[in-house]
Amino acid sequence: MLRRHSLRFRVAFYFAGLGAVLSLLFALGLWLAAHDLSKRLIDQTLTAELDDYMARRARNPRSLPPDTASLRGYVTNGDAIPDMPPQLRGLAPGRHEIVLDGVPYRVAVAERDGERYTMIFSEERQHARESAFLFYLAGGALLMTLLAAAGGRWLAGRVVAPVADLAYAVTHAPSDNPPRLSLPDQPNDEIGELRHAFDRYLERLGAFVERERAFASDASHELRTPLAVIRGAAEVLSEDKTLGPAQAGRVARIERAAGEMAALTAALLHLAREEAAPADEACECGPLVLAAVERHRKQAENRHSAIEVQIDGPVWLDVAPALFSIVVDNLVRNAVAHTEGGTVSLHLAADRLTVGDTGCGIADGDRERVFERGYRGPASEGAGIGLSLVKRICDRQGWKIELQNATGCGTIATLLYTP
Repeated sequence: MLRRHSLRFRVAFYFAGLGAVLSLLFALGLWLAAHDLSKRLIDQTLTAELDDYMARRARNPRSLPPDTASLRGYVTNGDAIPDMPPQLRGLAPGRHEIVLDGVPYRVAVAERDGERYTMIFSEERQHARESAFLFYLAGGALLMTLLAAAGGRWLAGRVVAPVADLAYAVTHAPSDNPPRLSLPDQPNDEIGELRHAFDRYLERLGAFVERERAFASDASHELRTPLAVIRGAAEVLSEDKTLGPAQAGRVARIERAAGEMAALTAALLHLAREEAAPADEACECGPLVLAAVERHRKQAENRHSAIEVQIDGPVWLDVAPALFSIVVDNLVRNAVAHTEGGTVSLHLAADRLTVGDTGCGIADGDRERVFERGYRGPASEGAGIGLSLVKRICDRQGWKIELQNATGCGTIATLLYTP
C-alpha cells in the first residue's frame, strides 16, 4: 500500500499545481496577445510606410524606396530589379510571410498606376524581443508557482493546526480521566463539531472503561476468595494422615489446580490492563513446558499419540509465569487435539519454542484467521478463544507467533521471543 503524504504537503502541492496551471495559462495568454499585437503593429507599419512611399513617389517619381536594416522597399513596372529577391517577384497583392537567408520577413504588396510596390519588414528583432518576453513570462510562472506552494504550505499550516492540536490532545488524553476537548470559545465550525464528537465518544469510552475496571476488580476479589478457601482446604486435607495414596493424589491435584487458577486469574487481569506492567520476576521456561506436557499427556494417550520434548538449555524470560504457561498450554492443547495416532513434538531453544504435530494441517484460507477471537476451523472442537488469547499475550509481550503447515502433514507453531 502506498504511503500517503501529510495533509500539509498535499495542500501545498495542490496549491503549487493550481498556481502553475493558472500562471502558465496567464503567461500563454499574454504571449499570444503580445505575438498578435506585434504582427498587427508590423502590418500597420508596413501599410503606413507603403502608403507614404506611394504618396512620395506620386509627387516625385525619382523618390527612392526605404532601405534600412529592418525595412526595405521595391518598385517594379514589369522590369526585373537585379537586387530584388526572387521570392518576392511572384507575390500577389496583400500580406505575406517569407524567409530570406534564414531571416523571417513580413511582406506587403500593392499595385498602383501600373507599378508594383513591395515592402518587407524584418521580424528578427521582434522574434528576439518575443523570446526575451517569453523567458520573463516563464520566470514569472515559476515564481508564481513557488509563491503558491509557499502560500499553500502556510495556509495548510493554519488550517491543519486545529486538527493537529486535537490529535495531540486525543493522543495524550489519559484513559482514566479523559479531558473535555471542547473549548468555551470554540467557534461553531467543522473543527468545533469534531471536538464535540470526540467529547461524546470519550464520555462513552470512559463509561465503558469504568465498567470494565469495576468488573475486573470485582472478578479479582470474588475469584481470589473462593480460590484461597479451596487452597486452604486442600492444604488441611493434605495433612490428614488417614488419607490413602489415591485420595492424597486427588487432594494434591486439587491444590495444584487451585494454584494454577489463581495464577491464571492474575494473568488475565494483567492482560486487562491498558499498559503492560513489568514482570515481578523472570520465569524459567523449561519447567513450565514440561508441566504443560504432563497436563496434556493423558489426553494424548487417549488419542494414541506421543509427546516428545527437547529442551536445549535453561531459558529465562521477563514475563509472568502464568502468561507463558497460557501460551504453551494452548499450543500443546491444539496440537494434541488435532493429532490422532501421531506425534506432538516440542523444542525449546534460546530464542523460540516450536510445537509441531502430525495432524491434518491448516487450510491456506484459515491460517490468517485462526487468531481471530471466536473463529473456529472445520476440524476445531474448541470455542475459538485459545489462539486469540495466545496472540494477545504475544502482542503484549512483543513476541511473534507463526503457524505453517509441515512437510507432508501437520502444523508447526513457532513462538519467537527475546530472552
